[in-house]
Amino acid sequence: MKVISSSGGNAGLAVTTVARNIPQMDVSVIVPETTKPLVVEKLRSLGAEVTIHGKNWNEADALARKWVDDAKKSGWGAVYVSPYDNPLLWTGHSTVIDEIITQLLEQSFDQTTQQTNNIKIGAVLASVGGGGLLCGILEGIERNYHGPSEIRSKLVRGTKVIACETEGAASFAASFNSDDGSIVRLDGINSIATSLGATSVTPAVIQRSKRHRDRGEISNSGDDVDSYVCTDSEAVLGCVQFSSDHRMLVEPACGASLAPLYSDRLRTKLLDQLKDNEDSGIVVEVCGGSGVNMDLLRGWKESFLKD
Repeated sequence: MKVISSSGGNAGLAVTTVARNIPQMDVSVIVPETTKPLVVEKLRSLGAEVTIHGKNWNEADALARKWVDDAKKSGWGAVYVSPYDNPLLWTGHSTVIDEIITQLLEQSFDQTTQQTNNIKIGAVLASVGGGGLLCGILEGIERNYHGPSEIRSKLVRGTKVIACETEGAASFAASFNSDDGSIVRLDGINSIATSLGATSVTPAVIQRSKRHRDRGEISNSGDDVDSYVCTDSEAVLGCVQFSSDHRMLVEPACGASLAPLYSDRLRTKLLDQLKDNEDSGIVVEVCGGSGVNMDLLRGWKESFLKD
């Protein structure tokens, strides 16, 4: 049996890690030409058969799907694994909200009064490529919102979800802001954040985002979804500043979700949206560290942050 997947890097590493721990399971990962050699080397070191194909992820994905179809016609076993468009992935991602809520409740518990202090999640910031992670975040919020625990429900009530992308890779923004709500496919990807390189998002992420926004409008609770699009320079600034503050390396795809913290322009916008919930917490989903090292970060800094 063979698992065949497409990836800009991170999803391929996850698929390979799992597949190589299953007896008699081979794995092929098709990546676009924009994938960094560093990531290709990591994939191969884990045991994946790596094929480089196409100018962007969508072209790589088309080949992956073709290989699976050809394999089935030939009578040998092959399974396609999407890097983002699968309900099982979304549910897996959703558990991060469960964990965040549990940790916040533990940290806010007052030993003296034996009560939980008033705390809420004001906003969750996450980068968007194809929309899998964002689908999971919205699922996690919705599950706790309607769950049996009033305290957990209250903690996520009114949460604003910020979908973060870079200019040139903003497929979510294009669809979310379209007049008729249709899925918009970009002509191509023109951004340093190549891991966000899906030219269109899964329809489920638009449906879930609008359901979250509608719930806020109907209940007047403040639940909302907004799209933030940063420049490549702002994404790189996020990577550089985050490495300085936390001694961790992340790539520009993650820098997009950090930009609202480090970019004056976007931080002002974010804080203005949260002005009615100044005591609420801001959660940033920090992901995407496979395609970066010190040399790459230094090069991005020299290219985009010359001043």
